[in-house]
Amino acid sequence: MNVLQELLEPTGEPDGWAAYGDEKKERVGFFTDTSVCIGCKACEVACKEWNLIPEDGRVWTGESYDHTSQLGANTWRHVAFVEQRKPLFGNGDGSTGLRWLMESDVCKHCTHAACLDVCPTGSLFRTEFGTVVVQQDICNGCGYCVPACPFGVLDQRKIPSTLNVGHKPDLPAIGPIERGGKEDGRVWKCTLCYDRLKGGHEPACAKACPTKSIQFGPLEELRERADARLAKLEAEGWNGAQLYGRDPDDGVGGFGAFFLLLDEPEVYGLPPDPVVTTRDLPEMWTNMLVAAGTLLAGIASLTLIGGRR
Repeated sequence: MNVLQELLEPTGEPDGWAAYGDEKKERVGFFTDTSVCIGCKACEVACKEWNLIPEDGRVWTGESYDHTSQLGANTWRHVAFVEQRKPLFGNGDGSTGLRWLMESDVCKHCTHAACLDVCPTGSLFRTEFGTVVVQQDICNGCGYCVPACPFGVLDQRKIPSTLNVGHKPDLPAIGPIERGGKEDGRVWKCTLCYDRLKGGHEPACAKACPTKSIQFGPLEELRERADARLAKLEAEGWNGAQLYGRDPDDGVGGFGAFFLLLDEPEVYGLPPDPVVTTRDLPEMWTNMLVAAGTLLAGIASLTLIGGRR
């Protein structure tokens, strides 16, 4: 195994997390149980208010009650509404055949995050809690991370640039300050409320969720809780109940923010089998080096033959 392959070999824990040493905290994340989501959007509002995210979603989309459509630079929590002609239970009992599936989507904070691999400035980094955060002060807006994400989470802000002042313990929260009329261009996404974590608080969306659909805590504890919840729904005969992103052996090493869904991931606009997009880089670089070596050897042979003439 060459050096590049060793660097990209899955480790079973988030890349760069172990480097914190004694400062490393227990890995935390989200478990979103969509079976109890009521679509109230309290998580969207709390996320925007705490993180001072610019407004969006004021245009009627015509997609049920979904006014933001997808995650983006100005939508870090997105509540999806899916209307189905499908019974709630597998045998059809207790249902008219019409159900609404509601799901609060968010950055997955992948164990093996391609966005980290491709960022040239180090703007994207792994925190001591195992989460993934963008540092806007050193983001150069190159956008490499945007197509690298298998979930389409990352996005560049297209509105005029602002300075996100944030919350101070001894001052009231104040809004964004304009930094000029130029388009921002930097990448923004969920930080899992890194500032709140450092202060010992749970993220704003989980705090605001009235049904505890969004649960925050140590990741291993959340996985155990999710397994128990899935077993209960399966025993009750719920239609399509499954965990998405819970498995550490999946294509991204498991999510830091995973879900209990009531249908296939595609129904919610999620990829069915996500894979870290930098997975094949070692093989690609090896093939390129072999091809380059073969080309150089051919040129050297031709030069030698020409010299003999």
